[in-house]
Amino acid sequence: MSRDPLLQPYTLRHLTLKNRIMTTSHEPAYAEDGLPKDRYRAYHVERARGGVALTMTAGSAVVSRDSPPAFNNILAYQDEVVPWLRQLADECHDHGCAVMIQLTHLGWRTRWDRGDWLPSLAPSALREPAHRAFPKVMEDWDIARIIADYADAAERMQDAGLDGIELEAYGHLMDAFWAPRQNALDAPWNGDLEARMRFSLDVLSAIRDRTGPDFIVGVRYTADDLTPHGITAEDGLAIGHRLKASGMVDFLNVIRGRVDTDANLTDVIPVQGMKSAPHLDFAGRVRAEIGLPTFHAARIPDVATARHAVATGQLDMVGMTRAHMAEPRIVAKIAEGREDDIRPCVGATYCLDRIYQGGEALCIHNAATGRELDLPHEITPSPSPRRVVIVGAGPGGLEAARVAATRGHHVTVFEAANQPGGQVRLAAQSRRRSELIGIIDWRMAQCAARDVDFRFNALAEAEDITALAPDIVIVATGGLAQQDILEAGNDLTVTAWDILTGDVRPGREVLLFDDAGDHAALQAAEVIAASGATVEVMTPDRSFAPEVMGMNLVPYMRSLQDKPVTMTVARRLKSVARAGNRLRATLGTDYSDHTYEAEFDQVVVNHGTLPLDDLYHDLRPLSRNGGAVDHEALIAGQPQTVAANPDGAFQLFRIGDAVSARNIHAAIHDALRLMCVQ
Repeated sequence: MSRDPLLQPYTLRHLTLKNRIMTTSHEPAYAEDGLPKDRYRAYHVERARGGVALTMTAGSAVVSRDSPPAFNNILAYQDEVVPWLRQLADECHDHGCAVMIQLTHLGWRTRWDRGDWLPSLAPSALREPAHRAFPKVMEDWDIARIIADYADAAERMQDAGLDGIELEAYGHLMDAFWAPRQNALDAPWNGDLEARMRFSLDVLSAIRDRTGPDFIVGVRYTADDLTPHGITAEDGLAIGHRLKASGMVDFLNVIRGRVDTDANLTDVIPVQGMKSAPHLDFAGRVRAEIGLPTFHAARIPDVATARHAVATGQLDMVGMTRAHMAEPRIVAKIAEGREDDIRPCVGATYCLDRIYQGGEALCIHNAATGRELDLPHEITPSPSPRRVVIVGAGPGGLEAARVAATRGHHVTVFEAANQPGGQVRLAAQSRRRSELIGIIDWRMAQCAARDVDFRFNALAEAEDITALAPDIVIVATGGLAQQDILEAGNDLTVTAWDILTGDVRPGREVLLFDDAGDHAALQAAEVIAASGATVEVMTPDRSFAPEVMGMNLVPYMRSLQDKPVTMTVARRLKSVARAGNRLRATLGTDYSDHTYEAEFDQVVVNHGTLPLDDLYHDLRPLSRNGGAVDHEALIAGQPQTVAANPDGAFQLFRIGDAVSARNIHAAIHDALRLMCVQ
């Protein structure tokens, strides 16, 4: 047996977990009609197949109708959930993986205009900033009803054959009773800690009465919510002791912090550039002082950190949830001695930001995650190897090369620069976003292991491509920053790219006009502000940086708000003209004919990219398909067979920003779904 601490089994009461790695509860928002149907099941089964010991579904499944599903949650109050969860559990069990589910009433952390349009409710009228709804203050009949709802939901989970449940007590209803600032009820539900815990202990008692003493029940709770008049660390430890003393709780899953704003949420679930495992020592303290089996997850992105957490006795089970979105086979690769082969989580948090914007979880650089029914995590060899030529070594081009080479094709990659990466390398120049280079480094290692031929400093022409007699040509040349967007004075502006590359030094008083809303503008603003300049970031939109999304926005705001940076919304840069040695900007708005003028030393524009597609158009007449894509075949996972020009010598495709300005995930998705069947 391996001596690796991560591969040792762990016994949780009667349940033997085959190793120490789990995915903690999270809501990928794949539910359909509130049910974990085929897509949801396939996602969890893939991680079970990859070797994880415990998969914790839902984040969270809601127990009551007046807990509207803010995150496309599973509806645990429906009887119809049972057969779907039974099928999920059975298939995960086939791979030796235990299955639990997290149950909750969201309390204030939702909105009344979701689900059945019932008012949200909480033990006070305090509004959660993130969801903005003013909850109804709970009445005694609400409390009795919800306690029964918890018991009903737990019984459904037991009937479904799950190995246990976890109750959510951070940022939702249960811990709102514990926090003095959130509990405005009268006795017996408020007062000292014993009174404030009565609701949760009554819930646990109702669950135990319904499911019996052997069903595993745990609590994921904030043992320190880091807010005045909230739950202190001393309170958290006292709560842990009381939960243990009740005899009704089998494990604790420790959280530190709260999730009621983007900033607080990001401290609980840190993004790239933030400290790894920031709450691990605190979780270890809870384990040492309480003595219950202890789980924890918070930016534990790599095997070394996870191994340390278990080896030092700080955790019994370590959660690697975002890491498993990037790489479902972490455990299998550890066991096989292939840790270097693990696709890294780069902390981009594209997954969670999409959920909190009302979307579905997708990994920034594993396009198969969430698409397990359609796209493979493991690439199968092709029965007929071919010669593939790829132009461009950005994320899309490298993914195409990786997949093609894994299929067994002979692959050559041309890259005009002296190193790979494209726009990812540009973004990774920011120290805080430097982990993004892992997207490139991992693919380069995969390509090197498969003998991909790279030709750097090679600005490929059509004859360079045709000289290799390719069967398939992929144009992944990306795009160039757009600049010609104004009525006049485009030549007087510079782009965000110019600032990020260092080709242009920041001015002293700078207007940064952001019409794309992506990371490039805010990264440029950081560079400009760090130089000591005054910056006005202006957008025609009603909010700035909409493509950056909430959790990734937090570090930008923290770095900019103590500097002379202003954010101006609903204003459009119309033109720029010289005014002596300065620039006069004419500014307007999409909402009226109002215009005004202001002077700056420098005007920076950010308006996405235009495809760098000259080579593609040069190759089209020589190709068999004329560059055409059969969209139905692409979506269905079938090979491309368009032959508009039967005399053509090769199939021609373009991907990523060479098609249109999108993002890293889109480029990788283009490459994977095209090449995994070619």
